[in-house]
Amino acid sequence: MSDIDLLLQNARLRDEMEPFLDESVTLVDMDRMSVHSENEFLSSLLAWERAPVLPIGQWFEPELVMRDHKEYSDAQVKQKLHQIIGRLYEKNIVLVHTDHLSDRQLYCLIARDILPAHEKKIVASNRAIQWQCLDIVVDEEAWLRFYASDEEREQWAADNWLKLPPREPLPFPRTMPHRLA
Repeated sequence: MSDIDLLLQNARLRDEMEPFLDESVTLVDMDRMSVHSENEFLSSLLAWERAPVLPIGQWFEPELVMRDHKEYSDAQVKQKLHQIIGRLYEKNIVLVHTDHLSDRQLYCLIARDILPAHEKKIVASNRAIQWQCLDIVVDEEAWLRFYASDEEREQWAADNWLKLPPREPLPFPRTMPHRLA
């Protein structure tokens, strides 16, 4: 793209962004950006502002609906879970901290918490939504047992003056698709 094309695109993006401008945009020093970088930044802001907020299940055509886990054997749950994780990944949804959950527990978490969650659907995004499948505030012990680094465990022990739970191997290790941020 020529310099003139970049400047014309920049003017168009600035015009389109005007109704959405607030003080948060002033926190970014666009004078230090190249015109190309500024255009990418403004395009991402516009995509965010214009994106509809929908339940994640409705991001799919047809809508992604999961049947009750009780209708499936363990082998069927594993197969369905693998398919659903792949479908979520297609929409840039990456599941994190899943290895402490059985296949059935993870299946239920997706059905109960992820698919009905209202999120911005940004179509042309190279960024993934990282869905934390462990709330480290609510289930701090599981985080300490399975996921916390040695440094995080030491810091937690120093901050809380409590005995650390023993580190344990992940009970359900699985290979998950992931994107580099």
